[in-house]
Amino acid sequence: MNDRTINIRNIQHFLYCPRRYSLLEINNDWAENYFVVKANIQHQHVHDGSHSFSDSKMVVRSDVAVYNDLPEYDLFGITDCIEFIHDKNGVEISGLDGKYRVKIVEYKPKAPKETQFNETDAIQVFAQKICADHIWNCNCEAFIYYSDTRKRVRLPFDSEYEKYDEMLKKLLCEMRNVLS
Repeated sequence: MNDRTINIRNIQHFLYCPRRYSLLEINNDWAENYFVVKANIQHQHVHDGSHSFSDSKMVVRSDVAVYNDLPEYDLFGITDCIEFIHDKNGVEISGLDGKYRVKIVEYKPKAPKETQFNETDAIQVFAQKICADHIWNCNCEAFIYYSDTRKRVRLPFDSEYEKYDEMLKKLLCEMRNVLS
């Protein structure tokens, strides 16, 4: 990791407000508020390990660190949940027996009213996908689970890969320009 490596969680900070992102990253300015505290409490349960389990069909792990050190990405972060589903056509996962399909599940507290998912959430999950694909040499599926509706939404990365890839690379470049 170098000074140009981007933490995936900061993508949403940048999308929300580039100035706020720069204050957080350059000045280390941060203040907790109601929304931050509420989100942190909701995510504590996601990251406490209680979502990790194994059965005959899958291995589920919460709080999984991922990275992609290719120069065009140079990202790292923590996923909420990764599901490794037994599949004879899948990929081998270090530390697990057999082959698996890989699914990322990102937990969000509230579903948007007008669309299936927020683009800012999707680009964060796409960054996680880029990392997971890099680590496990796969083409993982990606979902957002909205707690208020208790539903998963599959993200359209198969059909819109180029769109999200271009968007992510542009964002990373803009973020690095701010840091410079």
